Amino acid sequence: MSLNTVRSAVSSLKDCQADILTGMDIVTDVAMDLAETRDEKMNSALKQMEAMILECAKLDREIDYFVDVVQQVTAEVTPQQPETMFNLSARMKEQFEGRIARLSDDEVHAHQKVVAFKDSMKNFFKQASQESANSMEELDEDIAVSQSQVNFICPVTQVQMTNPVKNMKCNHHYEEDAIVGLIKTKHAQQKKCRCPIVGCGNADVKESDLIPDQVLRRRIQSQKRARSRT
Repeated sequence: MSLNTVRSAVSSLKDCQADILTGMDIVTDVAMDLAETRDEKMNSALKQMEAMILECAKLDREIDYFVDVVQQVTAEVTPQQPETMFNLSARMKEQFEGRIARLSDDEVHAHQKVVAFKDSMKNFFKQASQESANSMEELDEDIAVSQSQVNFICPVTQVQMTNPVKNMKCNHHYEEDAIVGLIKTKHAQQKKCRCPIVGCGNADVKESDLIPDQVLRRRIQSQKRARSRT
């Protein structure tokens, strides 16, 4: 086994990992489509989709572990000690199996995509319940539209979001690319990224705190479709 072969395999594995994460987003979207149907078999199907999300999260964590192990083991290989190549595969297997044995259910459930799935489902049913209650009251349409427009604006770009993410710490929303770019810019300056919402006390926004908000994204898309019909 050569180091170039190992590096090539890891690169291919990372491509697969990106596809897994994309697939998890698609499952969340399909779950929300299903929830909107209010079908009698909805609950059973949603449980199956949650199980699918958990399996993907576990696989994603396993890939992270494997890549980490590969990088650690190959870093120990030096031209001065070529004999270290002979048991490379065995050492990788041993360390990887040790890491996998320590993978807990809590860690899988804490995966960002799992959290996003559960949060999306919770917010969807909460919103559906609120809309049902509001249908019994007369609302001022202009005020409602104005308020929704404010909620859809990214505090970083000051334009309507297309891929909103929610900060799990302060519950504020941002356009994904914009907030990730801001975080990286601040880190490059060796600074922490403060939440761009005026008055927010969150002084250290991290990428790990951000989860996709599929409910808000669908609301934005729904508003765009409504406007295009008028």
